[in-house]
Amino acid sequence: MDADGIERHIIAVLVDNEAGVLARVIGLFSGRGYNIESLTVAEVDPVAGRSRITVVTSGTPQIIEQIKAQLGRLVPVHKVSDLTAEGPHVGRELALIKVKGRGEKRVESLRIADVFRAGVVDSTARSFVFEITGAPEKIDAFVRLMEPLGMVDVCRTGVVAIARGDKPI
Repeated sequence: MDADGIERHIIAVLVDNEAGVLARVIGLFSGRGYNIESLTVAEVDPVAGRSRITVVTSGTPQIIEQIKAQLGRLVPVHKVSDLTAEGPHVGRELALIKVKGRGEKRVESLRIADVFRAGVVDSTARSFVFEITGAPEKIDAFVRLMEPLGMVDVCRTGVVAIARGDKPI
């Protein structure tokens, strides 16, 4: 929590996998002025026709409670879980980072990538594309180090998260 009482939360929402559901969830946020820091969506149960939406958002505790309550009232929503409030969870993000460089900068980018366990997924005589997974803070640190070495592009998936232990969403 920062000085203004703003907290960052990861909220997982189990929904019907049907047209328009994502638009309704996003509409709830935009219509009330809530910010979405990260958003991921994927089908998780093809038999039941369910998808999981993972939203990273920030707000005061009251705003977070409002978001959860309003999400829970949407018709296609089956369950809303605040992973941040409910206990230990694992959150990860994937990023692709393109770095252009030659000589020492090229060697240094490879050395740093090794330290961060980033893999090279594409290589030319003038550039690399690195793939890195981890907590958003790890990816932020990697990006900061690649900037002076010739970083030219970044693509990030957004956070996916799951509760630790044997409880489902």
